[in-house]
Parts: sequence; structure tokens; C-alpha cells
Amino acid sequence: MFHDVIAQQPAQDDRPLAAHLRARLSQFVRPVMSKLAQQIDIRLVQTAVDLVQVILTHRHRAMGLLLSELGGYLLGPAHAPAGTKRISNLVHAANWSADDINAVLWKEATARVQMLQEEGEKVLAVWDGSVWEKPESQAGSDWCPVRSAKARRLARRRKGISLPHKGAPILVPGLHWDGIAVLGMSGSPTLAHMQWWTTRGPHATTQREVEQRLLSRCAEAWGQSVCHVWDRGYAGSPWVQAAITANVRFVVRWKKGNKLLDNWGEARKAWQIARGKRSQDYQMLRDPRNGQLIKVGIVALPVTLLDHAQPLWLVVARLGKGREPWYLLTNEQIRTLADAWAIVLAYARRWQIEEVWRASKSELAFESLRVEDWEVRQKLLLVASLAYAFLLHLLSPSFDELRAYLLRNWCHRTGTRYRRVVAPLYRLRAALSRLWQAAPPPGYHQPLLNSG
Repeated sequence: MFHDVIAQQPAQDDRPLAAHLRARLSQFVRPVMSKLAQQIDIRLVQTAVDLVQVILTHRHRAMGLLLSELGGYLLGPAHAPAGTKRISNLVHAANWSADDINAVLWKEATARVQMLQEEGEKVLAVWDGSVWEKPESQAGSDWCPVRSAKARRLARRRKGISLPHKGAPILVPGLHWDGIAVLGMSGSPTLAHMQWWTTRGPHATTQREVEQRLLSRCAEAWGQSVCHVWDRGYAGSPWVQAAITANVRFVVRWKKGNKLLDNWGEARKAWQIARGKRSQDYQMLRDPRNGQLIKVGIVALPVTLLDHAQPLWLVVARLGKGREPWYLLTNEQIRTLADAWAIVLAYARRWQIEEVWRASKSELAFESLRVEDWEVRQKLLLVASLAYAFLLHLLSPSFDELRAYLLRNWCHRTGTRYRRVVAPLYRLRAALSRLWQAAPPPGYHQPLLNSG
């Protein structure tokens, strides 16, 4: 364990720690690099490892993935053009594709599924979609109209300060973005899949095609060993029927206005089915958004779809006055109150993938990328995904002491709120960045003679 090393090393000289973390990074990305080494020059593979470290080191929301900026960090400011050329040679190499990285991410997620099963823990596969926005760009042939998540967030009403946005949603150029994360009922998630797609241009596809391919892949790889968790964007009879046909377990947050058949065979909206039903049990649960304890009541009701006879359950979680209830539709068997609470807790874990979007956009600057080629863009985004996956890797319990040392000495915060964060990804990346800049590992920022 590394705690023996850091116990002997004074805080002012952390070069062994920097080298150790570089070695950890190399070990983490080794499955990807081993696959690439079979297809491209070994020097490009070394550049790929360095690029992941550079992305973790270079923290700039507007230019975090700009090739010329990354090149300056790769070989130092004096050799920025050579560093940029190295990265360009890597991402333009024709013998590898973005699917090579996604295949390794999927393999690692499958290993996480097996590990959680061996530990007797419930395994969740959390799906979600977002958008990759380029609001000021009009030149890209792949851009399609997407609903701006940033505009929707900024237009949200602040009591006493702003008024709610009225009118049609704000659309901007960009790409659609889908992701899947594997996780248990506790601990950090593991990235399983990242994909960007468009509805225009030569790479055009549809949401149904993308999601159906992912569902088929999940069913083939994991079967019923995982429970899939979906938000309201997936709430609809066609998608639920596709999940039933694929024979997967699922929990989907149903829209309160969508109709179902109640226990008497009458078609009613979800909120009408639950209306007048007293909560069967109460628990104090922690809100995944703000961490506050709230009193939650539940009621579980048997239902079916209007056009499919598969028995389903509607679990309604009442979150208190002023909060919209969760209407959770599932094909899991609800025999006891504990089964119903398990559905509510599984859906609450869905918030972890929202953290993936937030960190990817605001901390790792995914939307700062400025390349036009479709495949090159996919490669760079997935290399950046490896950087994010490494941060998640450092959140595992085996790194608790190392992580505490990093945060205390390289990204200190005095506020109690910051110190109590369960998954301090932002501070962790800041600590890595400062450490690697103050004590570069051997070979880092040291260009070779033939750097061009």
C-alpha cells in the first residue's frame, strides 16, 4: 500500500507521489492501450497515455480540449506545436477507432457487474441522455438541433429574482449524447458506454435506433443480472414493451399524465390511480440532490400497459409537500414493503449519472472541443472519458488514505460543506493538476529530440 510511502515523505516534496499516481494512471488505461498497441505505432500509444494525463492536468472550461492547448501541456509551452502534432497524429491514425475505447469501457463495466454480484449487492445500469452543445457554431455538417440544457438551466425561475421562461424551448446546434453507468447501491459508478449521435448529415440516425442497439447489447451481455434504471425521457409504452421483449429488469419513472390499466382494468392516468391511496409505509431518506433528509411515503399498486398484458407494478414515492411524487413503473416483483423500498432506492441512485454530465461539461470541458471530423471528435471525447473514469477509479475505498492526503495537501478547503462531499471529483482533479505541475513525473514535459 502507498500509505507507507507517503508516511515517510514530507509534504514539500511529493515527487514519489506524483510518479506513483502516474503509474496508477498507466495501469488503469493499460487495457485500452494494449488494444491500441496491436493496431498503431507504440509511440502513438505512449502519446495516448500522456494525453489522458494532460487532460487531467489542463483545467480550463473554455479551452480544456483544444488541441493546441493540450499540445503545450504535453511537451511544454516551448514545444507546443510539436505536442499538438503528436496529438493530431494520434487521433487521425486510421488503424483505430472510438469503438476500441468503448469496447474496453464495456468490458470493465461487465467486470464490475460480476464483482457486485459476487458481493451479493444489487447491480444497477443507469441510462440517461444529454446534449453536446455548440451554440455559436454553424459550420459543422453533423450539427443537429438540440434542446439547450444550459439555456433551460439558466431560465429556471429564482424566487424573487427572475421570471419563468415562456415560449418554445431554445434550440442550438449540437449533438445528442447517451451514456450508461454501472453501479451498486453504494459507492461510485463505473462508465459502461458513451455515445454521441446526430439526426443530420452523413452520420444521421434516430433515437430509437441508438437506444434499441444499446438495449440489445445490454440484454446479451448482462441478461437479468442488472436492473436498468431510466428517467421520464424513456417513459412510454413502446420502450417498456421493448424492454419486456428483451427480457430485462427495469425501473422507469413514469409520467404522471401517462395512462395505465389499474387493478380493475380501467385506463387511468398514473396520478389518478394513486389518488386516494394511503401511503403504506414511511421512511426518512436523503435527497440525492441536496443531501437533506426528507420523509417519504410509498404505495405500490399492480398495473399493466394499455396495449400489453405483462403484469407490472407502479410504486409511488411521495416526497412531501411541494415536491412532485415519483411514479416508478417496474417489472420487478413487489411482494413486501422492502421490495417497494428497493425500487425507490434504486431510482434514487440514478442521480449518479447526472453527476457524470455535470462533471464532463463543467470540469472536463467536453463541449470545448473544436474538430470537424466525426471520427476524430469521437476519439478525443472518449479519451477524455478515460480521464473521467480514472477520477471515478480513485474514489474507490482502497484509495481513501491516498485521496485524503491529496485533498489535504494539494486542494485544501476550509468550508465544512466541501470537506463532507462524498465524491469530491472537482477537488480531486484540482489536486492532481497541481501535483503534476509542481512535481512532473519522469519524462513528463520533457520532449524527445525528435519531437516533431
